[in-house]
Amino acid sequence: MNRIISLLLIALVFSSCKKEKTIWETDWSAPLISDTLSLDKLVNDSTLTNSGGDYLLDLNRTLLDLNLADLITIPDTTISEEFIPGAALTLSPGFSFVNSVEEHQMNIPDVQLKIILLKEGFIDVKVENPLPTITIFDVQLPGVTKNGVTFSKQYQAPAMSNGVLGVVQESIDLAGYQIDLTGITGGSVNFLRSQITVITDPAGPSVSITPSDITNVDATFRDIKINYARGYFGNKIIADTSNVFIDALNNVSNGIIDLPASTIQFHIENGIKVNAEAKFNYVSNENAAGNVVSLTSLNIGNPINMNAATGSWNTLVPSQQTIEFNSTNSNIEVYLENLGANHKFAYSMQLNPWGNTSGSWDEIFPQSKLKIGITANMPLAIGLDNLILKDTFEVSLNQDPNKTRVKSGELILQASNAFPISGEIKIYLINEDGSLASTIVGSSQLKSSLTGTIDATTGLLVENSELRFVLSEDAVNRIDNVKSLVLETKFNSTNPVTGLSEQQSIPFGAFLAVKLKTKFKTENKF
Repeated sequence: MNRIISLLLIALVFSSCKKEKTIWETDWSAPLISDTLSLDKLVNDSTLTNSGGDYLLDLNRTLLDLNLADLITIPDTTISEEFIPGAALTLSPGFSFVNSVEEHQMNIPDVQLKIILLKEGFIDVKVENPLPTITIFDVQLPGVTKNGVTFSKQYQAPAMSNGVLGVVQESIDLAGYQIDLTGITGGSVNFLRSQITVITDPAGPSVSITPSDITNVDATFRDIKINYARGYFGNKIIADTSNVFIDALNNVSNGIIDLPASTIQFHIENGIKVNAEAKFNYVSNENAAGNVVSLTSLNIGNPINMNAATGSWNTLVPSQQTIEFNSTNSNIEVYLENLGANHKFAYSMQLNPWGNTSGSWDEIFPQSKLKIGITANMPLAIGLDNLILKDTFEVSLNQDPNKTRVKSGELILQASNAFPISGEIKIYLINEDGSLASTIVGSSQLKSSLTGTIDATTGLLVENSELRFVLSEDAVNRIDNVKSLVLETKFNSTNPVTGLSEQQSIPFGAFLAVKLKTKFKTENKF
């Protein structure tokens, strides 16, 4: 319909070369549009399906889909060790002047980890030698293993020269490494062990070392992504509040819609080996008139217990819950029939709501997910009672009375309708100050298919209509001040036998074929 209005506005603007004192009128007709509207053009997925010859709404959407990387993150962490001698010493060749076993706390927020397996990540090692002889650094990270082999690297740092430290740096790919974070005692969490020894060059000279000669080792873990984690994941709460806008419903200004008995299900999946608690905090929608309807049910605002997943790497089975809102346990039909354009919903999920009941044996695997999905399945049977849709378009219509201008005319809309819905169409011309310039009413209704005959090609009931929209000469004369146009359509699903508005099923393949043409009288001055 937008294209129909746009083409009408184009047709109203004319210009030509000036020729004095020659004036004549002409009648002309031209096609503007020929198009067919079907539900297939309004959807691009499998939401609408064929069920016994009628459309069925089959909706499946994912609202939340969190994986391991979203739930546990390992920030970049640098382990630094400085070795300062307590007194001046003379070091003979091959002398071990550093032999240190330490543990270092990893900066991992919100969780207490014992074991992690790395999918990606690097360790950047940097050693600094303050001595005027080569030194050999042996860096081991007990508990950091790959295929059962402990991480161990040896670095030969050049001698300090002209006051410049001897430095060696290397980046190592940690993909596939397992890290034990239980510390030296084996009972800690988030603690990494290191063992570092430094010896002077066995083939070098004896050298002196003083408290000002600082030997340094830095190891930076960066870009870590984990493939598995075990420990206690804390009382982490995952919460979100979302707004969903349905722009088309912003144009509904009045009227009533009647939907069939509806069921909406929310599917909650916990793929983590940890107990959880889910909650729908609120669900509401607001329509174009400002009316707000909240979904009410015992399932709103009350906790929903989620068991931990079971199994392991290749046998993991998520815990699942299905929460259904239907006409017996909620006001779902009232909620949907409010025709809300702005939907708001809030949910939360808390891990370990009862504390560390697993003995720090929470586990998360690569395939672990926290998911919330929604499904709706109902016949597309709609009852419409004076449902009014309005849309506004900015326009600029200028005519020059000294040249070619439209004196009067009409738009002729020819329609073949296979939808069981009728419609009354009006056009309002609005002045720059917001006042009404003119109202153009269709000469007849867009007729419902229920009063039509079977179309041999499609096998559907089809009704033909012709609507005329007359532009009077007075309306055309005042059109320069018009700055916007309001298109209003009033829909009804009237049963032609009873005369009452009733729910009507939408037949599969329903269409609305339209042809729009103009018939204008113009005045030409040359």
